[in-house]
Amino acid sequence: MSLPTRRFLVLGLDGGTFDLLDPLMRAGDLPFLRGLAERGVQAPLQSVYPAKTIPAWYSFATGLDPGELGIFGFTEPNGVPGESRIVQSFRPAEAVWDRLSRLGRRVGIVNFPLHSPYPVHGFILPGMFSATSSTYPRSLRAEVEGEIGGPYPSELPVFRESERDAWVATATESVRQRGRAAAGLARSHRPEFLFTLFRETDRLQHQLWTELDRPVPEIPEDLRRFWRAVDSACGEVDRAFRASGGPAVTFVVSDHGHGRIESDFLTNRWLAEEGFLVFRDSPVPWNRRLFAQLSLAAQRVPLLRGLSTRAAGFLRDGSRADLANLLIGDASFERATRQIDWKETVAYSYPVPEGIYLNLRSPKLRGAGREAVLRTLRARLEAYPEAHIEVLEPADLYQGRQFEHAPSLLIRVDGMRTEPRMDFSFNQPLIRDRPHYFCGSGTHRMDGIFIGAGDGIQAGAAPGTVRLIDVAPTILEGMGVPPPAEWSGRSFGARLGLPA
Repeated sequence: MSLPTRRFLVLGLDGGTFDLLDPLMRAGDLPFLRGLAERGVQAPLQSVYPAKTIPAWYSFATGLDPGELGIFGFTEPNGVPGESRIVQSFRPAEAVWDRLSRLGRRVGIVNFPLHSPYPVHGFILPGMFSATSSTYPRSLRAEVEGEIGGPYPSELPVFRESERDAWVATATESVRQRGRAAAGLARSHRPEFLFTLFRETDRLQHQLWTELDRPVPEIPEDLRRFWRAVDSACGEVDRAFRASGGPAVTFVVSDHGHGRIESDFLTNRWLAEEGFLVFRDSPVPWNRRLFAQLSLAAQRVPLLRGLSTRAAGFLRDGSRADLANLLIGDASFERATRQIDWKETVAYSYPVPEGIYLNLRSPKLRGAGREAVLRTLRARLEAYPEAHIEVLEPADLYQGRQFEHAPSLLIRVDGMRTEPRMDFSFNQPLIRDRPHYFCGSGTHRMDGIFIGAGDGIQAGAAPGTVRLIDVAPTILEGMGVPPPAEWSGRSFGARLGLPA
């Protein structure tokens, strides 16, 4: 007599970090997550680099690193300087649910970043990148919206400081509705594998990290209410999934961690100062340079700080883009390409902000010139006196070699506490006295979260730090399906006590 098949639920908390979750669990705000960790295991989950939503979640799904997927950010070069395109898909690579589906195992996907759904043995309700309301099967959206009694939540709108309270309330309600939707689908479709992603966690942390990075009693009540809603939604999906009966395991994972932005490194400004990026004329209009310098100065004067913040917020409103360009000009890389001398330029940063790309049309890169430029770039970046810059080569980071869209070098500044940026707004490369009006206060870290509990997992096991790309093969092995030999990810199930 064969044993019942073990089923897997994966709950994704985008940007989840134990720096925030551990204090909230101790304070009693997250009873479901705390109970799950106490019944099972908890460990740091090492992301891929760049630790960004798209390369990270796509690596999670496929058990392949960014070099195997050829995906290094949200966007990729399209062959024209100053132009890029959104990454379209992780396919033709096969996701964990694709392999299960081919073997006749029913799967369900809720809110994974996809442009459009595709046929599986089960259902897909795409998120983030989805340009339309399409689902697989087509009838799924009507089923979901009937279950939750209203429209299925989309991505959160752009954050505006003046609308903070309403934005947090929207995020909280989106989490509740997404949880209800996933729970309803778990009950009606009874998948053997279910993935549900809560993207709101990352969005909130980006914008309001300074409010979250406090002792729990000092965190604003609406933000604690948001996290209680996340915990409750996770619990609701878990109960619905387990109601089908049989052995089941729940994993809670994040694509990367989160922490405070302490400063900004303007990579293209540095490249220009060092002579790697050459302009025929200034890449920044005079009025933009003046506005930037006055804004930095205003940060040091309390009475002016609030005024500069409100002015920046007013001009940053998407509906006022034309007015903003008229008043202060455009400092984007896309605009700056018109002023770049491409014959003299050997390196630039675009479209992945952590990346430095070589201008392969430059005659200076012929023959041994390419390696000489890379050596010089590395040496000068590593010797930069005002920040600690790690210089990473794709061939050292990744097992795969799909480098058509890869940067020639990747940088990590101050352990990711300093965020690389591609624009030219300021006269200096490093902005330590970070203006309050800069968008967001939180940024990514390498260590995300892993919590696992269920049938076969040994409570209190100590797996050490586990890798994001190892989660998919662990799931397959736990469901009795051999992971593909070509995956660079490797199962850590044995370290959980989880029998194959």
